[in-house]
Amino acid sequence: MDRITPEIISAHNLTAEEFARIEELLGREPSLVELGIFSVMWSEHCSYKSSRIHLRRLPTTGERVIVPPGENAGVVDVGDGWCAAFKIESHNHPSFIEPFQGAATGVGGILRDIFTMGARPVASMNSLRFGSLDHPRYGRRNRSLLAGVVAGIAHYGNAFGVATVGGEVAFDDAYALNPLINAFALGLVRKDQIFFGKATGIDNPVLYVGAKTGRDGIHGATMASAEFDDAALAKRPTVQVGDPFLEKLLLEACLEAMRSGAVAGIQDMGAAGLTSSSCEMAARAGNGIELDLSLVPQREAGMTAYEMLLSESQERMLIVAHAGREREVIDIFRKWDLDAVVIGRVRDGRKMRVIHGGETVADIPVSALTDEAPRYERPMKAPVSSSEFRVSSSAHKRDPARTGDVAGWQRPLLRRESARRRETSRCGIGTQCRLRWRAADGDHQLFEFRFA
Repeated sequence: MDRITPEIISAHNLTAEEFARIEELLGREPSLVELGIFSVMWSEHCSYKSSRIHLRRLPTTGERVIVPPGENAGVVDVGDGWCAAFKIESHNHPSFIEPFQGAATGVGGILRDIFTMGARPVASMNSLRFGSLDHPRYGRRNRSLLAGVVAGIAHYGNAFGVATVGGEVAFDDAYALNPLINAFALGLVRKDQIFFGKATGIDNPVLYVGAKTGRDGIHGATMASAEFDDAALAKRPTVQVGDPFLEKLLLEACLEAMRSGAVAGIQDMGAAGLTSSSCEMAARAGNGIELDLSLVPQREAGMTAYEMLLSESQERMLIVAHAGREREVIDIFRKWDLDAVVIGRVRDGRKMRVIHGGETVADIPVSALTDEAPRYERPMKAPVSSSEFRVSSSAHKRDPARTGDVAGWQRPLLRRESARRRETSRCGIGTQCRLRWRAADGDHQLFEFRFA
């Protein structure tokens, strides 16, 4: 095995201190495959290593909270034996690199999180932030982002068959190179039919179901944790490509398999793909997991263990079936023309063991990937006031001689909207709505969506 160099460590977005901690946890130097596994599981996207200390301050309990944070989606009791499963997630960096697919797969990912809980998705929403459309340097890019993101959200939701029931968008220079693309999904499930992402039952079979694995999205979780600039566009291969029509089939197959009683646990292969789904399921159950990558359905020839573990190909799930009932699950998915293959087993010992070509390519304690991920308390400072923000952050200053008037760069946009203060328009999220100019606040363009 080639030695891991500082350049390889840096390319995996790991610090020298984090690599030293990995060696300490393993008691040896990791292989390249193991380094790739750590890089995605210890990324900001998967481990929340910088935000977890702040997220813990939020309230997470209540008499109606059925499933708190830690699962694929939150679930609350809405009465009469029904529960609402919901999830909101950002897809900022993928959308910056490839607006259409980045936004579309953001929608697809949270829809899978909903039906992974046993719920049928019934509605989606979104909250979007872009840089100013008339920005002298980034205006063209911002307009391209807006058009691509809006089209991607509409495409995936419409093709999948879930209505977008609301959304809102705002523009500000602060988002010129870092748009915020937040998607929300809601589903309904009976209280006694909720499923969890746990690898329970020693020796239970682990099934790979859904689309075949390709090379798209490799290191997508690591990419989504990095800072972005103009050079980030070169990372387009790390953005996944979605297929909403296939996901509709996956939804129906998963819900049917759940109703059969053959499913013990189920997890979406989202960020970090097969790696995160397998080790997170094992961690929640307090068990180990063993996978044979030679059995994974592949759509490209010659894929390595590294590529298969880190691929983020869309529309895939990992299912733990009850022993002896795997054939029922396979038959259901084949009826829906989807792959379903036993690729491993739940094991005792709390380790993630990965085999490829008859050789063990990864052997890692599950806790090292989850509980032992680093936690950082980053430097903080008080936010600036809105008046300070206007003066310091905008490249377009308000003309002091025109007190009370909107800034010059806003006037063309305002003129376009003020001709008809309320007009029917396609709001860009796939649903007919009312678009109204709500405010021209200094350097902020703010729209409000009202449905017709």
